[in-house]
Amino acid sequence: MKLGIDVGSVTAKVVIIDGADNIIESRYIRTKGQPVKTILAILEDLLARYSPDRFKLAAATGSGGKLIANLLGVPFVNEIIAQAAGTARFHPEVETILEIGGEDSKLIILGGESPDKPPKVTDFTMNGVCAAGTGSFLDQQASRMGIPVEQFGDVALESAHPPRVAGRCSVFAKTDMIHLQQIGTPVPDIVAGLCFAMVRNFKGNVVGGRDLHTPVSFQGGVAANKGIRRAVLEVMQLKESELIVPEHFAVLGALGAALVARERAQSKTGAKEGNLPQDTIHRLREYIARREYKFASLPPLTGDNYPINTEPFKMSAVSGIEAYVGVDIGSISTNVVVIDQNNNVLARRYLMTASRPIKAVRQGLYEVGQELGDRVIVKGAGSTGSGRYMTGEFFGADVIRNEITSHAKAATFMCPEVNTIFEIGGQDAKYISLQDGTII
Repeated sequence: MKLGIDVGSVTAKVVIIDGADNIIESRYIRTKGQPVKTILAILEDLLARYSPDRFKLAAATGSGGKLIANLLGVPFVNEIIAQAAGTARFHPEVETILEIGGEDSKLIILGGESPDKPPKVTDFTMNGVCAAGTGSFLDQQASRMGIPVEQFGDVALESAHPPRVAGRCSVFAKTDMIHLQQIGTPVPDIVAGLCFAMVRNFKGNVVGGRDLHTPVSFQGGVAANKGIRRAVLEVMQLKESELIVPEHFAVLGALGAALVARERAQSKTGAKEGNLPQDTIHRLREYIARREYKFASLPPLTGDNYPINTEPFKMSAVSGIEAYVGVDIGSISTNVVVIDQNNNVLARRYLMTASRPIKAVRQGLYEVGQELGDRVIVKGAGSTGSGRYMTGEFFGADVIRNEITSHAKAATFMCPEVNTIFEIGGQDAKYISLQDGTII
């Protein structure tokens, strides 16, 4: 058997291939910033059932594959070559590969010297250092919106008219999405808009002016997203018969690495055979054990240097206390605070907005209402934040103020001598300069 390993920016893929180059088993697991530990866990599971002697060849590819290859003493294969070889194994008719992973996206052009020979890479291009238009940005937005990334594509398919979202930059895309959420755009429309923005970004930055010769293979982890598949068909102007999503779309790089390593060994070009070492598990464990981490951090802002305290005030059993409600609807979080007439905090909540500002405000108000019950009489309410207008109208705010004014008002109350405010939120960052309590 042969073993292929593909260590990407976000996921690790491992395949076991038999003598006829068929995939016996495969693994696709998120590394969560620990690629070597992830590969170790996968191989511990596989080698508990298969002896290392059975693997006559192993190879690695991917952005983190060279480290694994060096640790195990097996060949390393360039990921462009590996993706092409993996695709050709199951779909030799493919002429163009679109591959979108966690941090990288690629366009690979294939061409055969003759019909009876496997296709070779004739041209390729990749995205730059920015991860806009890749799987990691999809993950971030799915998490922010409270949607499991596995369901992201199905949600996108519910949209009939996706709105326009900026695709050149992930920051601008997120800004557009938050603007859409704060004006009440349905979540499926926002999700679909992001899918189309990502594919337009891929077309503009990676494909450029190149013609896509068909059939086209769409692979990489993002190929699992049905919303992206739909956008690829429309943006690239492809017919469904011209687009192939291979069965093993997520692990073709690992498959190709093993196939290329075998081909090189057979052609005797000086490439080493790359048998899987008997002490594979020991080598990986030893590497993990000898790593060192050294971090330096500053002391926490506590005590006399940081005298701000916002712990809720201990209410008496007396009912009928006059109260005032403040709601801050931000891009990432929604905050609800209830104070009494002496500005004591009676209750507070910090919730994720999750692209549903009305739902978040409703939940926050409900929770503080349950906590305080009939002991308070609300005399006024105010809203601030990027979603202040729509939600302020929703819950009947008496005052609606921008967040600059609101931050300054609260800061001068908590610390009258303050002259500088730095505020870093989910989408916005602010610097505010004050003089005698006035914004200058």
